[in-house]
Amino acid sequence: MATARQVPDILSPEFAADPYPAYREIREHAPLIWHEAMNSYIISRYADVERAFKDSLFTTDNYAWQVEPVHGRTILQLSGREHAVRRALVAPAFRGIELQEKFLPVIESNSRDLIDAFRDAGRADLVAQYATRFPVNVIADMLGLDKADHGRFHGWYTSVINFLGNLSGDPEVTAAGERTRVEFAEYMIPIIQRRRENPGDDLLSVLCAAEVDGTKMSDEDIKAFCSLLLAAGGETTDKAIASIFANLLTHPEQLAAVREDRTLIDRAFAETLRYTPPVHMIMRETAEEVELSGGTIPAGATVTCLIGAANRDRDRYQDPDTFNIFRDDLTTTRAFSAAADHLAFALGRHFCVGALLAKAEVEVGVSQLLDALPGLRLAEGFHPREEGVFTRGPASLPVEFTPVRG
Repeated sequence: MATARQVPDILSPEFAADPYPAYREIREHAPLIWHEAMNSYIISRYADVERAFKDSLFTTDNYAWQVEPVHGRTILQLSGREHAVRRALVAPAFRGIELQEKFLPVIESNSRDLIDAFRDAGRADLVAQYATRFPVNVIADMLGLDKADHGRFHGWYTSVINFLGNLSGDPEVTAAGERTRVEFAEYMIPIIQRRRENPGDDLLSVLCAAEVDGTKMSDEDIKAFCSLLLAAGGETTDKAIASIFANLLTHPEQLAAVREDRTLIDRAFAETLRYTPPVHMIMRETAEEVELSGGTIPAGATVTCLIGAANRDRDRYQDPDTFNIFRDDLTTTRAFSAAADHLAFALGRHFCVGALLAKAEVEVGVSQLLDALPGLRLAEGFHPREEGVFTRGPASLPVEFTPVRG
């Protein structure tokens, strides 16, 4: 088994600048690494990460220390019947008729409002003016929260994501994340209590009323889920939208194809999730000793699954370092389900409950932006650059286009 010193260190500035060459070296020469500073084993091959997401020998018990300090106890760390019941309480709002009829209009109106603010300018930063605001605004509207508090929501979920990605254990980042849990609870619990007394037509009211087998969610359960939704739904969709445009704008022929045929948006999103996923690593914990590529992991160990590496495994994908929305080894019809053949949403019983919400947001956002911004191109001399380690995406995306004035 390799150690972190023999391969590129995922805590190094060089890795943060461009992890993909390091991923290739780790995947091919050190598929199992013990990282002393992170107190974690690192796996990077597609087959190994896929197994970690599907095999019951890999649990989410680690979320008790990784996630609970900032969110409270969430669906992510539950198992067995408790997990099944909790998922059954929240999942209906994120699929099928409920999503299409109740929340698709919310998604469409929020996207239009943001685009209207810059569509006549001829230039915009799609990260600052659109991607970082769109999913948070949608979630706030879905929950029936005040969008005037957007700045607080964004600050909270940024603090949470920094906490989750605090691989080096910075005590200030840890303290900020723990403060966020307190602040968010003080904000949300009174709203939840009022919504129980005076329910509306929003998702928060649905969560307050939801019942499965005689089980309802407590105020703390709902608060924890809302915290998770804002962080996971905000950060990941934010980076996914920025990344899909970065990828398409640097591949103009594929952008032209998507502009011409909007059914290709799902292909472009699926390929973006594979090529430049918003979340680059997810942790699991072994219930028993497990044999993987490169060696054995003992029971009770933390395992860091490198999604960003596994999604570019040449044993799974042809020409994996090329962005190609027409590739035939990625099944778009399964890309947003627990049977996906990329790893960006995880797999199995803890597959992302909000995957179809993210898909709807991306379909609406990409289509509306292409309609509103003819001649869309990168700003002169700009080349997109990703930032981040735990989550990753373009920090800015200045573009130019032909303003259409009514």
